[in-house]
Order: sequence, then C-alpha cells, then structure tokens
Amino acid sequence: MSVKYTEDHEWINVDGDIGTVGISPYAANALGDIVFVELPEIGREMAKGDEAAVVESVKAASEVYAPVAGEVTAVNEALEDAPETVNASADADGWFIKIKITDASELDALMDEAAYKTYCDGL
Repeated sequence: MSVKYTEDHEWINVDGDIGTVGISPYAANALGDIVFVELPEIGREMAKGDEAAVVESVKAASEVYAPVAGEVTAVNEALEDAPETVNASADADGWFIKIKITDASELDALMDEAAYKTYCDGL
C-alpha cells in the first residue's frame, strides 16, 4: 500500500487496484469543525479531478476531488451521522470513498508523503 497526495489536499491509499480517498489532516484543520459530508453514489464513474464529495464546516463548504479516474465501489456511510470523524481521523477513519482505479499511471502525477509535507510547509 502506498499513500499519494494532491495539491488540493486529497490523499489516496492504494491497495491493488482500489484506492481509498480522503482529505489530509492539513485540509481538515484548515476547514475547521466539519458538520456535514455529502458522498457520491456507489457505481459512479469519475474522471480525475471530478467532484467526489462535499464537506461543509462551520467556516466553509469545500469539494473533495477524485485524485484518479475510477468507479466508486464504497462510501464511508459513518460520516453521514458523524462528519466530525474527518477532523478526528482525517487520514484513517475519516475516509470518503473507495474507488476502483481505471488508470494507475495517473498516480505517478501525485506527491508522496515527503513531497506533500514540503508542499504544505510552503503554503
């Protein structure tokens, strides 16, 4: 398994051809207290960069984008009743979707953890 990051602060943890997608702790902290999460339908096809979910916090609403193309195979239904899980565990229990990756080469354009940390340090 390997975790990759986007410049929009999404992460994808890849296991075989399935990627689990969420937002980074950096993004969750910037959003503040998350009060609502809107998830896509299972089976939805997404292109890289498509809106994958919406999060609303006490500060703002923000989109979560698909880091790679694929088909949604699962959503984290627990977030509907407990959206604050994203704040408490953004990089684990606060995941949004699982996606069956259609083009693994798209992962090559994403940052590894060290590159993402450097990116965030520069913001």
